[in-house]
Amino acid sequence: MEDSSSAIYSVSQVAGYIKEFLDANPALQDLWVSGEVANARRYSSGHTYFSLRDSASSIQAVMFRGGEGSEHLKDGDQVNAHGRVSYYQVRGDVQLYVDLVRPAGLGALQAAFEELKKKLEAEGLFDPSRKRGLPAFPARVAVVTSPTGAVIQDILNVIGRRFPMVEVVLVPTPVQGRAAAPGVAAALAQANLLNDVDVVILARGGGSLEDLWAFNEEVVARAIFSSRVPVVCGVGHETDVTIADLVADLRAPTPSAAAEMVVPDMAELAADTREYTRRLSESLARRVRDARLGLTLATDRLHARMPSTSDAHARINELLRAASSSLSRTFELKRTQLRGLDAQMLSLAPTRVLERGYALVRKGPSGPVVTSAGAVAAGDVLEITMSDGSIDARAEAVRRRSRS
Repeated sequence: MEDSSSAIYSVSQVAGYIKEFLDANPALQDLWVSGEVANARRYSSGHTYFSLRDSASSIQAVMFRGGEGSEHLKDGDQVNAHGRVSYYQVRGDVQLYVDLVRPAGLGALQAAFEELKKKLEAEGLFDPSRKRGLPAFPARVAVVTSPTGAVIQDILNVIGRRFPMVEVVLVPTPVQGRAAAPGVAAALAQANLLNDVDVVILARGGGSLEDLWAFNEEVVARAIFSSRVPVVCGVGHETDVTIADLVADLRAPTPSAAAEMVVPDMAELAADTREYTRRLSESLARRVRDARLGLTLATDRLHARMPSTSDAHARINELLRAASSSLSRTFELKRTQLRGLDAQMLSLAPTRVLERGYALVRKGPSGPVVTSAGAVAAGDVLEITMSDGSIDARAEAVRRRSRS
């Protein structure tokens, strides 16, 4: 563009010059801009038009379809937007063309996460050698989570379906907000004071990095590390990894998965027992057959080497009968023991427990299993399942037995 006071330029020429000037500036082609989103409009094409502003200025911006983080473009949100500055000649606007959006402060949180992770790793809190295994058949499980919401119900449903004889103790705590981190740490300490707790489940549903931040706090990490019983951490979704996950004895991808890891499946146990019984029976039968064959071969060799006398032959036959009788008694004894084991396993089945006079209580028809008097309030409708049917009832009063 020539520098002459007598030259006259068209609007397109001036607009083109402005665009070329901005596009040629490397500082404006790769930059992050922090501000508040305003006037956000998302169209069916997938493009989002909005403004970024602070207390003194505002700039027009656009994110075309395919940009990352458009879900954060809501009026009033503070964001960090990456892109380039250019000139839209049709409307005469200087615009920020955005290709990536992150919530403001996310970078600081990530930096804090990495700093704490490095510190605790150096202290050995993540060391695999200190992580403990889970008991095969827990009798009492403590669950540290919010008393409301779907997480505790999901855990109770999974445990009730897989291993209903286990006792579940809820240790309530907030799991989001400023009170969450100290609340979780205090709840973990309280769970460790309960009698006969075999394992602790620490659980929360999914959310953003900010929502899950309580589980990235040092006070929570040290409370998990100090636990006298194993801790299974089921926080967020499978892709969410927190400091609590790294310190825990076992990490589960979801709260429901944590419940599955903690208790065995009764149906699988029964199937395994039947299979082991079958294998043992076949093994004993093979041993008896092999022993009989060995005796027959030994007798044949003995006959070939000994003079054929009636007394010796009778003695051998007597020994053979005695050995065969002994093996038969051994085989029957083992068979009786196997039947006893099978009967014991069958007696543990929920239906056999009900036949002995016990009952399964749920809150309402097909509701969650009631494992504590504290879970029932006067007036609640109950479904009482027995061995030959069920009874609908209503709780007239609730009497709780104190326990340490």
